[in-house]
Amino acid sequence: MAQPDTKKIFFENLSGAGKAIAVLTSGGDAQGMNAAVRAVVRMGTYVGAKVYFIREGYQGMVDGGENIIEATWESVSSMLQVGGTVIGSARCKDFRTHEGRLKAALNLVKLGITNLCVIGGDGSLTGANLFREEWSGLLAELVEQGSIERQSVETYSALHIVGMVGSIDNDFCGTDMTIGTDSALHRIIEVVDAIMTTAQSHQRTFVLEVMGRHCGYLALVSALACGADWVLIPEMPPEDGWEEKMCQKLSATRSRGTRLNIIIVAEGAIDRHGKPITSSIVKDLVVKCLGFDTRVTILGHVQRGGTPSAFDRILASRMGVEAVLALLETTANTPACVVSLSGNQSVRLPLMECVQMTQEVQKAMDEKKFEEAVKLRGRSFENNLKTYKLLAHRKPESELPISNFNVAVLNVGAPAAGMNAAVRSAVRVGISEGHKMFAVSDGFEGFYKGQIKEIKWADVGGWTGQGGSLLGTKRTLPAKHVGKIAEQMRTHNINALLVIGGFEALESLLQLYEARATYEEFCIPMCMLPATISNNVPGTDLSIGADTALNAIVETCDRIKQSASGTKRRVFIIETMGGYCGYLATVAGLAAGADAAYIYEEPFDIRDLQANVEHLTEKMKTSIQRGLVLRNENSNENYTTDFIYQLYSEEGKGVFDCRKNVLGHMQQGGAPSPFDRNFGTKISAKAMQWVTKKLVETFRQDEGRVFANTEDSCCLLGMRRRALVFQPVVQLKGETDFVHRIPKEQWWLKLRPLMKILAKYKTSYDVSDSGQLEHVVHHLPKDSDASVAM
Repeated sequence: MAQPDTKKIFFENLSGAGKAIAVLTSGGDAQGMNAAVRAVVRMGTYVGAKVYFIREGYQGMVDGGENIIEATWESVSSMLQVGGTVIGSARCKDFRTHEGRLKAALNLVKLGITNLCVIGGDGSLTGANLFREEWSGLLAELVEQGSIERQSVETYSALHIVGMVGSIDNDFCGTDMTIGTDSALHRIIEVVDAIMTTAQSHQRTFVLEVMGRHCGYLALVSALACGADWVLIPEMPPEDGWEEKMCQKLSATRSRGTRLNIIIVAEGAIDRHGKPITSSIVKDLVVKCLGFDTRVTILGHVQRGGTPSAFDRILASRMGVEAVLALLETTANTPACVVSLSGNQSVRLPLMECVQMTQEVQKAMDEKKFEEAVKLRGRSFENNLKTYKLLAHRKPESELPISNFNVAVLNVGAPAAGMNAAVRSAVRVGISEGHKMFAVSDGFEGFYKGQIKEIKWADVGGWTGQGGSLLGTKRTLPAKHVGKIAEQMRTHNINALLVIGGFEALESLLQLYEARATYEEFCIPMCMLPATISNNVPGTDLSIGADTALNAIVETCDRIKQSASGTKRRVFIIETMGGYCGYLATVAGLAAGADAAYIYEEPFDIRDLQANVEHLTEKMKTSIQRGLVLRNENSNENYTTDFIYQLYSEEGKGVFDCRKNVLGHMQQGGAPSPFDRNFGTKISAKAMQWVTKKLVETFRQDEGRVFANTEDSCCLLGMRRRALVFQPVVQLKGETDFVHRIPKEQWWLKLRPLMKILAKYKTSYDVSDSGQLEHVVHHLPKDSDASVAM
């Protein structure tokens, strides 16, 4: 697929020649920092700049010597899958002093370094900005001392700073997600899922304490992802009398037959008067008031450890490349900036605007302006809190609105992790809106057979963490059975439809839309949520289930590569799923450090294969020990996985040997990732609110029925760049290649040059979509309400 012509940068004219870039990690470590360091080194090297590691953060900058060393392409090999930061991080008292910063300036000038890429939290980035502001004064002092020549002041007159936020707490304003947050959520959810099985066995209550001294993001999102009974966070302390309300909620949950309770406490949780609420206080309270067998688990530094998730690797790799581009484009007047992702788009934000807003959150909390603190955290945080309250706390029947509408929910197509979270969210939000919710088993096949039953609040308890589709799902399309389906809709008086599925779900809604002309039963609001591991649905950049599949592929690639550790040079050929859509192969290739990824959307021939083999052979001779090649299952009917395996085996003789793996259905299985649980939960809640609005708009009082036959009453809810958007399915027909079941335009194709650059290929890199400097207050659009940066 052709690259856009606008503002394209080629290897020949994207020049960093004569520039020196230093990268450091500072403050607390976070998974994914190594991916960011790797991207900075390789992109910097690619554009011809000298790149340096600064070991041990600012301490290494102050101490100089062997702490500042030139980085090479090979020095960042095999870093992607490693947690923490291999170049070290330290909190540095010396750098806070003027003398310390003077030493650091001298060490940088000696090596000609005037471009700094800082990966850390708000403290580290604030320190970098102060250093930048003092730079000219520090150089003048060094001249006076005789430490440097006067000419050096002119040569190195400006220090350029670009920051990337590495923090598991996600406590930095202006960015959807910080590096490390998603991996920390993975650690928390792994523990919660494990604890749930033992808690059910003994009918226990578990109190989990997670990190977040000043920010409750991890606690809130993990509570949303596991369906916790109660959550305590610093930004929104519970109302006075919370102890009694919490115990009532736990007791009510047990009385409905649930065998366990989960309470999640952020380490910085407080009450309305600023008094700490610790996990032990919560445990003692539950034991005293309810007599439940209660245990405390403090996760501690487990949350910082382990392998980075696919999301964090991609986030960090994209941000690392964007940081180098930002440094190349800076002038003496450009303010220090932070590179970030909003939705799936790169943005650059003035560093100090972000820091000031982050400090305003703490100030609001100190002044007990908790609602303001939640708003300052951003729309995503605010929506997480609203969605959690909506799903976790059931209103009494007397307080529910009475709508008299019946809404059916069903899964269509292949199973995808996160479907159950979406169904749970839809059912509970629907009940909260006053609707009667119906579950349809086995998709449209179950629909026409009458496998429809009412589903209650308690029926979906514990569904969030379940993989696959608990409702059952089939690929059957409705066209052949519309008469029978219409009859079932009459029988159960279905007033609205929520369809959760992949490409078949889109085709189904198009068929039902066409059937409106014949059957008025389909003249009702209908909404589709994209849920497929292939991520091949038009109208959305991301689908429920794709992140879980990516993590399964990347984890397997890590293991496969490790299996060759200590042996001779080896190349692995791995086949991924996805139909004709190359999303999984491409994005998993970027996250796993693949040397090539073959996909249908980017045609290739024998010359390309030969060039790839030669390129890999050259790398194998000089640097790397293990190679990784991914192939999408339908990338080419003749160049099969076996063919590519045999070609690489033959051409690599004497240099490397080959192994092949077809990953198959393991990509569809497993518990959903935190991302998919939350994405499914949030878009499903939004969809149900849209359904309610449409039901009210299209209800005809005189006829006592719903009648909706406009295009905008049959929609797909998708993530587009930075916003969640409802799009009429009829309008998506023109954007769709129905033969190959893929969208005609796919945003992730812009990631392919990035993958090639990081694999040492010389290629063109399209920067038409790269971040432009924006202001924090303006950078989020009105409807952006999901932290879904990918």
